[in-house]
Amino acid sequence: MNILDLSGKVAIVTGAGQGVGRAIALTLAAQGAKVAVNDYFQDRADNVANEIAVAGGTAIGVQADVTDLDGVKAMMARVADELGSTDILVNNAGNEGANPSENSAPKPFWETTPQDWQRWLGVNLYGVINCVSAATPYMIQRQSGRLITIISDAGRMGESGIEVYSGGKAGAAGFMRAVARTLGRYNITANCVAIAATMTPTVQPALEAMPPERRKKTLERYVIRRFGRPEDIAGMVTMLASDASGWTTGQTIPVNGGFSFAM
Repeated sequence: MNILDLSGKVAIVTGAGQGVGRAIALTLAAQGAKVAVNDYFQDRADNVANEIAVAGGTAIGVQADVTDLDGVKAMMARVADELGSTDILVNNAGNEGANPSENSAPKPFWETTPQDWQRWLGVNLYGVINCVSAATPYMIQRQSGRLITIISDAGRMGESGIEVYSGGKAGAAGFMRAVARTLGRYNITANCVAIAATMTPTVQPALEAMPPERRKKTLERYVIRRFGRPEDIAGMVTMLASDASGWTTGQTIPVNGGFSFAM
């Protein structure tokens, strides 16, 4: 028996037009799920959906801004019409959202404004709340579901220089724990995957540009001395989406090369 088999399941992966989200979408599809590839940019969503189709899977690209609840609800309705009711939701969209700031000289957080904070909180916290809110009725109707949110070790440990981002990710984790308690009676699980430095299109250029000595010093904090790859996260998400984790809920599982340990 293949306990990772997702045949007959419908998954929505947010922010899946590149990086970690793309890897998650491809991996879920490889296990048999029909995948709605969400991105703020329609062309990126379509490109990944086409990759899945070429590999023999079933996917559609769906544009939506996760910070817009009405747009998220419309996305969920379209997915239900075209693929079927949502079984798996992966909240992957993150960072500063679709239009990150180009300010190359970040300020201390006490010199920033609510407008600055909103870029981080909008997608990392409210985006998660919006998507879970819109997906939950479909899962309750089916008496089954998997809610999975990608957070960061910044949300578990805190990180200097990205305080509001850390708070947004920590808030998303707390929200997911509460959701797990509320929805367990419907056989719906809710978990988080916490990641550290991962080679995504956003982060990879900075990691590769590190001077050798700084890179070596940074990697000394990792038990497995390399940066993460999107496929590392996709494997854990697939397990949490499958029957392999039917009795796992309310957890935050680090996938971080040993950068930090869960206690």
